[in-house]
Amino acid sequence: MSETVLQAEVGRRAGSSDARRLRADGKIPAVVYGHGMDPISVSVDRRELRQALSGASGMNTILDLTVEGTVYPSLIKDIQRHPVKRNVQHVDFIQVNLNEEIVVSIPIHLEGEAKDVSANGGLVDLSMQELQVRTTPRNIPDGVTIDVSEMTMDTVIRIEDLPLPSGVTAEGDPEAPVVTVLTMRTPVLDEEEAAIEAAAAESAEGDAAEGDAEASDSDGD
Repeated sequence: MSETVLQAEVGRRAGSSDARRLRADGKIPAVVYGHGMDPISVSVDRRELRQALSGASGMNTILDLTVEGTVYPSLIKDIQRHPVKRNVQHVDFIQVNLNEEIVVSIPIHLEGEAKDVSANGGLVDLSMQELQVRTTPRNIPDGVTIDVSEMTMDTVIRIEDLPLPSGVTAEGDPEAPVVTVLTMRTPVLDEEEAAIEAAAAESAEGDAAEGDAEASDSDGD
């Protein structure tokens, strides 16, 4: 689990004008709270925050958030982004106890080639992009990797099947599917359906022609 130091400055005043000034100076308004502490309004350097989160742990990086010499082991609880520009507008840091379990989301990655699935016209489908797990902060895995090499058309990989490290437990229904196989339409089926549709169209045209002929005979009488 990655840990890194991130310096934070206090003295930020409430209000949108002060927040705009901070952002113009390359800083991000933020707040740190949790474990009974009074929330502290701070600001962090935008570039330093990006660098702190650039490792494999990403948003799950433990940050030694340093405020006037006091270190608050923290995780990012929430990030607010601009609705159009998508740049970070505000960050919520939550102080954590490194010995207490918390629930976080980790990414799910697939590896390997499901040759049996491909050979039978199937497609491996990842049903969820992230998995919620419960563990202590220092034990948070960077993600969970699933090898799909042995999958067949009937394979379903569920939460209970995922390879998690010791001390990490998955949240949610153990039987919930994570990876499944989609059956793709085959050219043979497409040709058969096209032939059926063509035959139906010809039959309809024939019925219409017969109806016109009968109508013509009736007019002639």
